[in-house]
Amino acid sequence: MQLDEELRHEVTPKNILMIGPTGVGKTEIARRLAKLANAPFIKVEATKFTEVGYVGKEVDSIIRDLTDAAVKMVRVQAIEKNRYRAEELAEERILDVLIPPAKNNWGQAEQQQEPSAARQTFRKKLREGQLDDKEIEINLAAAPMGVEIMAPPGMEEMTSQLQSMFQKPGRSETENRVS
Repeated sequence: MQLDEELRHEVTPKNILMIGPTGVGKTEIARRLAKLANAPFIKVEATKFTEVGYVGKEVDSIIRDLTDAAVKMVRVQAIEKNRYRAEELAEERILDVLIPPAKNNWGQAEQQQEPSAARQTFRKKLREGQLDDKEIEINLAAAPMGVEIMAPPGMEEMTSQLQSMFQKPGRSETENRVS
């Protein structure tokens, strides 16, 4: 039974098999295609699949590597997506330390519609790098970040590896940054 011509392109494998001697650029072409397709990339040697006595544990490591690459790629995309807003917020935090907002009668910071002239002046100096030699201290509160993963029996090791992959390394609850 043959498929209609319209459906045939949906079913046909979308893989690329590149054959050639070492050093001609097969891996680099594949890496660039993956980047263009916005897909994670890992390199797997074909000898793992052609050896006698091939064991499924190799597949676990391949899946783990691919998952690591995908998570790293998503993190980089999220960082790039939020970079502009994060820079704006960081600039506001620095300006709050340099020029604290005006307080109302109850000691709370007032919401101003227009930034003060002094704040605008300091913002300009900050952007031009004129304040780079100044040191300020800012308290950072890190929100606890974690992912809880339930594992089927016998898969506890892979679950702990996935959990450690999703955790943010090297952050304490509150830390002081001086810059």
